[in-house]
Amino acid sequence: MTETQQRKEISSEVSLLKIRNKMDRTFGYFCPLILMCILVSSHAQLQQNFYANSCPKAEKIILEYVHKHIPNAPSLAAALIRMHFHDCFVRGCDASVLLNFTSSSGSQTEKAGVPNLTLRGFSFIDDVKKIIEDECPGVVSCADIIALVARDSIVVIGGPFWNVPTGRRDGRISIASETLSDIPAPFSNLSTLQNDFARKGLDLKDLVLLSGAHTIGVSLCTSFSNRLYNFTGTFGTQDPSLDSEYAANLKAKKCKSINDNTTIVEMDPGSFRTFDLSYYKLLLKRRGLFQSDAALTTSTTTKSYINQLVAGSLKEFYAEFAQSMEKMGRIEVKTGSNGEIRKHCAVVNS
Repeated sequence: MTETQQRKEISSEVSLLKIRNKMDRTFGYFCPLILMCILVSSHAQLQQNFYANSCPKAEKIILEYVHKHIPNAPSLAAALIRMHFHDCFVRGCDASVLLNFTSSSGSQTEKAGVPNLTLRGFSFIDDVKKIIEDECPGVVSCADIIALVARDSIVVIGGPFWNVPTGRRDGRISIASETLSDIPAPFSNLSTLQNDFARKGLDLKDLVLLSGAHTIGVSLCTSFSNRLYNFTGTFGTQDPSLDSEYAANLKAKKCKSINDNTTIVEMDPGSFRTFDLSYYKLLLKRRGLFQSDAALTTSTTTKSYINQLVAGSLKEFYAEFAQSMEKMGRIEVKTGSNGEIRKHCAVVNS
């Protein structure tokens, strides 16, 4: 990745990083049995060091590339874990988010979907893929590269490590409209989030843990400005669940107009480069940036879990976050003869 590309990546806006939901045991919500069966079969087919024989240096090459470049562009870590999330939520973790529009496909790809317009890091993935292809042509999937790069990037900035079993294959289909129906929105309430995540086999505990990734990264005003200026649909109304002092600061110093679509705001003010527990502490002070953040405090189950995290250690948070990340990385994966191993991540094989 060139220095110019790095600068371009850093200057590109990144927004939200919506994360997910686990079954609410208190209210007895359970994922459909058929979905659980699909997830179990997927679990059995991914494995640690899948490329040990076919491309033994693959994971080391990826780690070395991340170690070389992420310190020069640390904001990419948040962007890359967000890309991993957005990829997994639409058609599973199959790198469909990387595909470009082609005239033969006849429809816009996920890149053109509204939730993905601020995704970045595509050139970083392309560069990693090129190096891996030079080492082992046609062996390592783009889907596995996204998953490994996301993990390694977070570790490099001092965040948690999690296992990334590999063996994913790349999908051939990418449809822009599916991003709106499948990727949880920043203005979702808890019920909507719970349903969105349950469809992917994730529960309320996962939602709380994975939302912790909002401790790093930034967002555009457009993802939350309705909370400041138009909460009820009438201009001038403000979300009463948002701390008034925090809201006033946002309006005075950041999002000065409801039409602001360029200003970047830290999701975890004062600590957005550090993977820590401060995000959860802000939630308890009613200072979560998105409605979907604030929604985590509206259930006794989720709020209790937040309190446990805040009272616990960073090590404990890291360990539980790791479990949920590995779980997310298994969503609807393609393995065996399903999908393909793309030669270039942005286009299906001819």
